[in-house]
Amino acid sequence: MNSQHPDGSVFSNVVRAPEDPILGVTVAYNKDTSPIKLNLGVGAYRTEEGKPLVLNVVRRAEQLLVNDPSRVKEYLPIVGLAEFNKLSAKLILGADSPAIRENRVATVQGLSGTGSLRIGAEFLARHYYERTIYIPVPTWGNHPKIFTIAGLSVKTYRYYDPETRGLDFKGLLEDLGAAPSGAVVLLHACAHNPTGVDPTLEQWEQIRQLMRSKGLLPFFDSAYQGFASGSLDADAQSVRMFVADGGECLAAQSYAKNMGLYGERVGALSIVLKTADVASKVESQLKLVIRPMYSNPPIHGASIVATILKDSDMYKEWTVELKAMADRIISMRQLLFDTLRERGTPGDWSHIIKQIGMFTFTGLNTEQVAFMTKEYHIYMTSDGRISMAGLSSRTVPHLADAIHAAVTRIP
Repeated sequence: MNSQHPDGSVFSNVVRAPEDPILGVTVAYNKDTSPIKLNLGVGAYRTEEGKPLVLNVVRRAEQLLVNDPSRVKEYLPIVGLAEFNKLSAKLILGADSPAIRENRVATVQGLSGTGSLRIGAEFLARHYYERTIYIPVPTWGNHPKIFTIAGLSVKTYRYYDPETRGLDFKGLLEDLGAAPSGAVVLLHACAHNPTGVDPTLEQWEQIRQLMRSKGLLPFFDSAYQGFASGSLDADAQSVRMFVADGGECLAAQSYAKNMGLYGERVGALSIVLKTADVASKVESQLKLVIRPMYSNPPIHGASIVATILKDSDMYKEWTVELKAMADRIISMRQLLFDTLRERGTPGDWSHIIKQIGMFTFTGLNTEQVAFMTKEYHIYMTSDGRISMAGLSSRTVPHLADAIHAAVTRIP
């Protein structure tokens, strides 16, 4: 036996990697045998009964696809399903977007939000002169990993103020103001993850003016369009502001949350450019990023999305179901806030109803979170982020009891 490999494997020196902090919450939850356990870690919608939801309109679309004998399983082009790309650009940029009309948008299908961000990041690392991207503090845990592995240098800008549990707008403007000209800036289009804190439209306008004056390049991550406020147009306003000024930007889209297509991995990357000629050259280079990565994207999820977006009845049905999901989350925020107030829980909990989208950044510290897991079997990420979509009117009282006990016993 080779002395360098005591157990016979050439990989015996591989170190065991830590669990993903978000997905690790579910692993711990699954091992817990308590009947009152509650998983508020993962960002996936649940019904009032705590069950995953497949939208009725998605089931209808799938039925149509399955029953269509002309459908085959051939490879899609490298850039994906053409109809899906066209409809995705229209969904985020607006049906009347001049950028679409002038063919200045390069859109490719990606593997949900993560894959679309990765394609954009790899493209920037190869073809953009300023290989620095600024991401907010805090942000989704996968962001720094995606950009770093793609070859960009990751820096940060201030975003969340723990004191107010709101936006540190002054810090944000200072940090972006000090960023080198041309740097890329990652912006959450709406429903900032993990804090649920979004700029107002007036603040977005100030961010836009500052970024354009410094030549900073916006890269939007749009994971929650329609899911935050219940309105597809309202949730895309930030992106559309940056497109309306004629400037360039990137936008990654995911259909995981707003169509409930989590495991289908359906997303898109759109790059808005100055001219149609540049857009077609950029698309040609995006193909060279995608081809050695996974050749071409899967067909089923994108076909579901295209089926729904192109049919006015199905589109309308989708918006109704989407608003129902958003409204349920908003009602859970109100219920949790009211329940904490009834219990006289110390502190100001108004941020729960001010924040938007799937997550609430509770302001609970690591010790309080650990206490709630140990004593109340409630699972969440250690930064105190809870998924509002995992709550129901049945489980809110249990969560409120746990928060109340945590903040009164552990300062």
